[in-house]
Amino acid sequence: MFFGLPCDSDKLEEVFDRPDGGLEISKGISTSVPDLDALRKSRPDQSPSEIGPNVIELCQMADITFMALHGSIGENGKLQATFDNLGIKYTGPNSLGCTLSMNKLVTKQIFKTSGVPTPRGTSLTSKTKDTPLDELGYYLPLVVKPCSNGSSIGVYICHTEEEYYDAIHKSFDVDNTDEVVIEPFIKGREFACGILAGKALPLVEIVPKDGLFDYANKYQAGGASEICPPVSLDEETQELIQRAGERAFEALRMDVYSRADFIVSDADGEFYCLEMNALPGMTAASLLPKAAKAAGYEYSELCEAIIQESIKARY
Repeated sequence: MFFGLPCDSDKLEEVFDRPDGGLEISKGISTSVPDLDALRKSRPDQSPSEIGPNVIELCQMADITFMALHGSIGENGKLQATFDNLGIKYTGPNSLGCTLSMNKLVTKQIFKTSGVPTPRGTSLTSKTKDTPLDELGYYLPLVVKPCSNGSSIGVYICHTEEEYYDAIHKSFDVDNTDEVVIEPFIKGREFACGILAGKALPLVEIVPKDGLFDYANKYQAGGASEICPPVSLDEETQELIQRAGERAFEALRMDVYSRADFIVSDADGEFYCLEMNALPGMTAASLLPKAAKAAGYEYSELCEAIIQESIKARY
């Protein structure tokens, strides 16, 4: 991802004085995955840097930088580590928590050693991608997803071998993934467990419009029904999932806030933690603000709590 400001460096102060508190952004989010290659080609200076003109200078001028990025450099800990080295204060999890949670295979291994139920899984590289499934000990249906990515980009549910190998091909050749994770597909109900200051917020049940809570459903209003608190899950199970979310948060060395995603199997009623989102969405259609509202936080209060907890955790 690349982000930067084309304005002159001697006019950065004006950003803080603009109406409505800053830069104008689009309210409509496309259902399609962004074309980052086209974005890179549009850079005026054609710099290979992932941090564009004036970003560091602007962040250094702020009392604290509110992190609201997804995927790649936003959640993999690189930007957090960069800001740590430059003395820039920021909100959200630390660089270690971000790094661990971004790698889905590492996350699985940590979950298993910490008593957090999670589906088994293995990783494939470009050299091992053609290994027959029976040699791997896995059977259809399967989920194929990038080992490190966000926003459900490049996630495929495969019911046939043709779908499986097509997903593997797309992952390596189209999505430019270096490593993919495969895991058994669990048919069930999806729940999001927001964590704030180490404590679980009320669960949010997610009912996707098209069966998969993918990129389009995540960022489009009406892409999924979100019920908070859930009505289809008994209170005891809800509490068990919340405690598992808190254990996952602690095991991954997270701080401030995050969101753990769970699924409850239709087959046996068992729940599994699928992954931890280091920087969960903060849009009007996002799950964390919905859970926080159920816990008594208005949106502005949630943002303030995130800022204060970030200061308390690190500064």
